[in-house]
Amino acid sequence: MSAPPLRKAARVVAIDAHRRVLLLHYAEAGGFWATPGGGLEPDEDYPTAVLRELGEELGAANVTLVAQVAERCQDHAVAGQLVRQVEKYFLARIEASDLDPARATQTDNIRARRWWTLQELRDTRETVYPRGLADLIADLLSHGPPEQPTVLR
Repeated sequence: MSAPPLRKAARVVAIDAHRRVLLLHYAEAGGFWATPGGGLEPDEDYPTAVLRELGEELGAANVTLVAQVAERCQDHAVAGQLVRQVEKYFLARIEASDLDPARATQTDNIRARRWWTLQELRDTRETVYPRGLADLIADLLSHGPPEQPTVLR
């Protein structure tokens, strides 16, 4: 039994001045909320990919990444194919006014976007990925970026 093909993905934990995190609702797999981001293109590094994805998905421009704050390795289906996805998560301070959906070029099955408070994340019964995101957000809001990226499941 061989391992699924490797897929590298970059994601952003976008937090605004009101201490809320931006999540996108994706229509696939029964619907779920997740941080913005996506797969790396050939010869692209993680920070470059996450900035490109923010532009493609949300029309974001002039975003500054603070630090890599988490990573995750997960086997799951992407476009119907099982892959082993290696994700790196980057913190960025973003405001709603930094986003312009009219400039978005690839919305990738995104059905909605929403800014969530930490309490809303903790209380929701909806599916949110990655698991442990609320704890990561709590740590970021209390202590800032970790010295080493947090490992998520």
